[in-house]
Amino acid sequence: MTWPTDLREMLNGEEVLIINARAPTALLETASHSEITDINLMLDQGRIVGINPAHNPGFEGPVIDLDGGLILPCFTDIHTHLDKGHIWPRRQNPNGTFEGALSSVMEDREANWTTEDVRARMTFSLECAYHHGTTAIRTHLDSPGKQAAISWPLFEEIRSEWSDRIELQAASLFGIDAMDDEAFLPALLPHMTKAGGVLGAVAYPVPRLEEHLETLFKTAIDRNLTLDFHADETRDPSSDCLLKIAETAKRMKFDGRVLIGHCCSLARQRADTIDRTLDVVAEAGLGVVSLPLCNLYLQDRLYDGHAPITPHWRGVTLLHEMKARGIPVMIASDNTRDPFYAYGDLDMLEVYREATRIAHLDHPVADWPGAVTKTSAAFGEFAASSCLSEGRPADIILFRARSWTELFARPQHDRIVLRGGRAIDTALPDYRVLDPIVGEPKHD
Repeated sequence: MTWPTDLREMLNGEEVLIINARAPTALLETASHSEITDINLMLDQGRIVGINPAHNPGFEGPVIDLDGGLILPCFTDIHTHLDKGHIWPRRQNPNGTFEGALSSVMEDREANWTTEDVRARMTFSLECAYHHGTTAIRTHLDSPGKQAAISWPLFEEIRSEWSDRIELQAASLFGIDAMDDEAFLPALLPHMTKAGGVLGAVAYPVPRLEEHLETLFKTAIDRNLTLDFHADETRDPSSDCLLKIAETAKRMKFDGRVLIGHCCSLARQRADTIDRTLDVVAEAGLGVVSLPLCNLYLQDRLYDGHAPITPHWRGVTLLHEMKARGIPVMIASDNTRDPFYAYGDLDMLEVYREATRIAHLDHPVADWPGAVTKTSAAFGEFAASSCLSEGRPADIILFRARSWTELFARPQHDRIVLRGGRAIDTALPDYRVLDPIVGEPKHD
């Protein structure tokens, strides 16, 4: 069965009653013992004005029977790299490894990342995310050397241009050992703070790691900044940057938001090390975002000579164990069609579907849907709530699928995305528009 032909015309931002719908209980402000709840939804003037409104036989407005179809709030994608997106046609990963990705991106950045280049690729990515149903994004911006003066002012422009469609945040990104140069951070901060940015860095075991972490936390305290780290994106069990970040946050009594991405090596550590680390992370109030698609692509990719070896683990961090300790856990897209991840389209439904399969976020599904919606929105302090509640903008997605197994079995290309109660055009941009920027795909 397909959508009624006049459905989009009925979803025009005005009064409409949606009946016989279903929604994840975890994303509703209601109590229920079931994972999915039957609801009716009243929309008017672009907002949700009633959930399960009493039957009014005098209602003369349009009624849409969803026939058991699911409704989700629009997504929050709290860890992306819009500035790297879609460079794959001109700069591929030579061997699929993390090291290959790092060197390829560095070469491409130095050679090609002008204002025009980054603008075109970021805009393309945002169009994809918008049409798939994302309403809020945090992107990391590569910030070494000359790139900070290019990407941060551009981000301010793009954020303004997209303010009525996607709420944007940006976090700085640099290897933490860049701070060995004492002039580095003072040179970056004016660009970042002018744009209202998040202070972020890639933490990995280097001789002055703890000193640099203290400097970053002190800077965040002095300037009232949020922190966002990449940490332990490796299969090496000796990498314990997550623990060191948490210990620094506790020692310095930091009461702001600290988000940590990846944390892959945690899953390869001894049980006592894991317990100690997660206890400190919980005590420090850190949040963790897992990037399962990128980690699945890069982690444990090994070769015997030139022959690939089948990976022995999935690369994801210990999501269930974190959640059991009350640590806010989120899931996000990460990279898109660049050397760190050759695929992806900033479709958070795809990300959540694959995360469910990779990390077993089912049996039960419980409140895992919050990891791509309300948990990320709240931890990132976005204005968008990514939940279903009265008074909120009607930024929701309608599906023909009636259950989790139906939702995850297919790509759901026929979803209907509402922004302010109005059905948007969900046609995706053609990759060919990027050909003048990144070149045509190579057939190798």
